[in-house]
Amino acid sequence: MRILLVDDEIELTDPLIRVLTREGYSVDAAYDGISGSHLALIDSYELLILDWMLPGKTGLEICQELRRSGRTTPVLFLTAKDTLNDRVEGLDAGGDDYLVKPFELRELLARVRALLRRSGAEVYSDSKGRLSVADLELDCDNQVAYRQGRIIELSEKESQLLQYFMENTGKLLTHAQILENLWQDEEQPSSNAIAALIRLLRRKIEVVGETQLIHSVYGKGYRFGQGN
Repeated sequence: MRILLVDDEIELTDPLIRVLTREGYSVDAAYDGISGSHLALIDSYELLILDWMLPGKTGLEICQELRRSGRTTPVLFLTAKDTLNDRVEGLDAGGDDYLVKPFELRELLARVRALLRRSGAEVYSDSKGRLSVADLELDCDNQVAYRQGRIIELSEKESQLLQYFMENTGKLLTHAQILENLWQDEEQPSSNAIAALIRLLRRKIEVVGETQLIHSVYGKGYRFGQGN
């Protein structure tokens, strides 16, 4: 899971990076609004943690730019602003949650986990070889998926592809990356093989009325998850 942390208080940011990294997240950091906005708009993250007051551009402005671009990446505001009007303003700008400084690290981590679960970005795995994203569960060992009470039988390649998608939820995966992952030691098929395999997988895991999980990124590849 990739997180972007934008805060100009280095004495707060550096410990947060260490804690989040220890929890298994990959963290990029920016210390001003201009750099933070640039990273948020050109790269792919599962969560943004934004300080409200930043040099160059506020966290509020970064969030507004993100939403205008059509991105649904969850945003958690960190701020000393604690009035009701401030909270309302942050949420109206497109923020998903709000944490007032100073705060307990345990609460921050709980809110991070909650936002990632809510967006379908957090992947759960268990000792039985199963992965879960949103309402989809994959039994990797037995090539079977489950969604809303349905049992979904998968071919070997369909199971491998779904596992690769779920382990990289929210990330843009190129055609070349998918080919390399699914046909590591085998002769690689034609470029049409991926499109055909994804069509088959979509028919199985995305029936009418269910949220789309596999999103095509024109000219680049695919992104898996509830957001687009």
